[in-house]
Amino acid sequence: MAKKQVYQSLWLSDIHLGCRDCKAEFLLHLLKQTRAKRIFLVGDIIDVWALKRRVHWPAAHNDVLQYLMYLARKGTEVIYIPGNHDQLFKAYKGLELGDIPVHEQYTYTSITGKKILMLHGDQFDDEVCFGKLYAKLGDHLYDLLMFLNRVVSDWRQRLGYSYWSLAGYIKSRIGKAQEAILRYQNAAINEAKRQQADMIICGHIHHPCLLEKDGVVYANDGDWIENCTYLCETMEGELQLRRWDDKAGECQLLASHDTREPAAPESKVA
Repeated sequence: MAKKQVYQSLWLSDIHLGCRDCKAEFLLHLLKQTRAKRIFLVGDIIDVWALKRRVHWPAAHNDVLQYLMYLARKGTEVIYIPGNHDQLFKAYKGLELGDIPVHEQYTYTSITGKKILMLHGDQFDDEVCFGKLYAKLGDHLYDLLMFLNRVVSDWRQRLGYSYWSLAGYIKSRIGKAQEAILRYQNAAINEAKRQQADMIICGHIHHPCLLEKDGVVYANDGDWIENCTYLCETMEGELQLRRWDDKAGECQLLASHDTREPAAPESKVA
């Protein structure tokens, strides 16, 4: 059994429990190999939209939800910030679901004294959207991408290869998608500046990223539909972006930022 990774904090979003593309089994493996003082759930944990279209709730999805609730009962601080796919839970803002408090957004001070603002990111849709036509076309194209992603994933699994996101690969080569991602990053950075935060952590766009720009650290923890990524704060205060490797049964480091260091020239992993 792999040695448990110990973190100060763990950030997860866009798990989409209830969606057929959710990689719940991978996430459950990660959670059981990890010990964190606190876990931040940054939106779209349960995909209510998908469940309204078609009920899909296999055992692995239930296991993830139950395990998060178990961790909260056993003393892990779990904070929940609903997104757009689970927006009905925004009505519980200021209350608790079991042992998990619900917030619209949340501010956390890292062990190195940095102010970290957390929100899902659907707040920035108006600044990112290219219009209703592009939005509708984008929804249909995304459904097609996820269908192709499932086909490729199934074949890779049969051939003994690890999971790889075809959807993420294609999106990285579409100009309009890259332009939307840049708009989103800029909107998030501007919001961090407005609230005088040193860092902002969000999800929503399924694009894992860790970069520093204009003196603000922007971090997107990605998702568990396409990328199987998360953010963590190490015991030394380093912010890391990691990806779960199902073949190796462990996590790969994609990028890191030492929060003890002063602002540096822009660098990124996307």
